[in-house]
Amino acid sequence: MNPQELLEQKGKFRMTVFEEEYFQGKSCEFTFECQNILDRDFRKIRSIKVENGPWVGYEYPEFQGQQFILEKGDYPCYQAWSGNSSYRTEHMLSFRPIKCANHSDSKITLYECEDFMGRKFEMCDDYPSLQAMGWCSKEVPSIKVNSGAWVGYQFPGYRGYQYIYERDRHEGEYRCYNEYGTQAHTNQIQSMRRIQQ
Repeated sequence: MNPQELLEQKGKFRMTVFEEEYFQGKSCEFTFECQNILDRDFRKIRSIKVENGPWVGYEYPEFQGQQFILEKGDYPCYQAWSGNSSYRTEHMLSFRPIKCANHSDSKITLYECEDFMGRKFEMCDDYPSLQAMGWCSKEVPSIKVNSGAWVGYQFPGYRGYQYIYERDRHEGEYRCYNEYGTQAHTNQIQSMRRIQQ
């Protein structure tokens, strides 16, 4: 990136992380990814303020483990980012910006079999229940992101494990569920929404 692009990028993404809940303890502002907060002499991240851009946080260093979507706003404790997740982690150790999010221009295609085989369904809107909109299964074996960025949830109502799908990662192609993330143990996806800019 040239200096001008770096400057523009810096304004698009900004978040401050805190070592303790409710914005207490050591803090640091980030405008780029962090592969391991431990390298910054933090023990963990327990609260976050996102000023600009969507981010994805990870349970472990090197973008591993459970994923958590972080959109503009305050996250005073882990319950704020894990939401109604059936799996809760009290800390976050790595994070990165989601650069391709475009809420007004997002399109994703779901497939009933791995490798983009079988029946497919294209979506351009948020769905709190995929089954209510006509998807006949609790599972989504493969996904192709045509544009934008999306978050899929294990259960209806945007609950359970979170999986981030981006056009600029994997070329937007997720051929089987183990490409959804390092914590993906199933292809169960029952609600999806576009990621806010």
